[in-house]
Amino acid sequence: MLIRLCLILMILSTGMAAAQERRPSHCIAIADAAPGIRYLHKAAWTDPLPDHTVRISYIAHASFLIQTQGGLNAVTDFTGFIGNTTLIPDVVTMNHAHETHWTAFPDPAIPHALNGWGEFGQGIDHDLDLGEMLVRNVSTDIRSQFAGIEPKGNSIFVFEVAGLCIGHLGHLHHVPDDAQFAALGRLDVVMAAVDGGTTMTLPEMMQVLRRLKSSVIIPMHWFSGYSLAAFLSGVQGEFAIEEAGGSEIEVSLRSLPSRPTVMVLQPRYLVDPE
Repeated sequence: MLIRLCLILMILSTGMAAAQERRPSHCIAIADAAPGIRYLHKAAWTDPLPDHTVRISYIAHASFLIQTQGGLNAVTDFTGFIGNTTLIPDVVTMNHAHETHWTAFPDPAIPHALNGWGEFGQGIDHDLDLGEMLVRNVSTDIRSQFAGIEPKGNSIFVFEVAGLCIGHLGHLHHVPDDAQFAALGRLDVVMAAVDGGTTMTLPEMMQVLRRLKSSVIIPMHWFSGYSLAAFLSGVQGEFAIEEAGGSEIEVSLRSLPSRPTVMVLQPRYLVDPE
């Protein structure tokens, strides 16, 4: 009995220590961003990060690098190529809309390669706890290659890190239902496709963004300056718009803007410093 009690206490203490490595997030708690706080700032993707801060770098199309202060690296919609770099991500997420969102042959050195789909129509569930970062997903439908609908064929991946909830909508083709919005919770930062047709129409995407009420919106999946300009024109007046002037930003709970803000990043493949 004494031995069993000791084992239970050891397990509990280990779990508590692991939980303390990740600053608690508030994804499921609906709360407004704190007002009057200084905004995010630019930084190179190889620079060290301050405490409780996350760096987001736009790589290409729908691929982003998410970096933690403790050194974890996650890449969204991983295609197998992120640039002229030796970086091996700790986790990559993928969606199979088309080949610019996934690869069938991720580097076996990547510890965690997460598909956003399962068997046709069945979806998939991820709840990966890396200590400093939790990666989970919410399944949505997607257009199939036969011009029909593949139920649960896309995943919205959520990264809970440094107290933030960062969501990547993937190749979202429809407005999520109430249950899907509830499963997502509050997203402080969201990467949203703004192509205006290949994924969703701009009015539909605007409906999604209004419902999410994210503090920071990062446009992705724009094929030309025209589609990006059309999105920015549509949101002007409703959301603030800022040009990052580069491909990376750093963000923390203390740097979230008081007003929902579209932050425009320019895609750039990663290059190791010489």
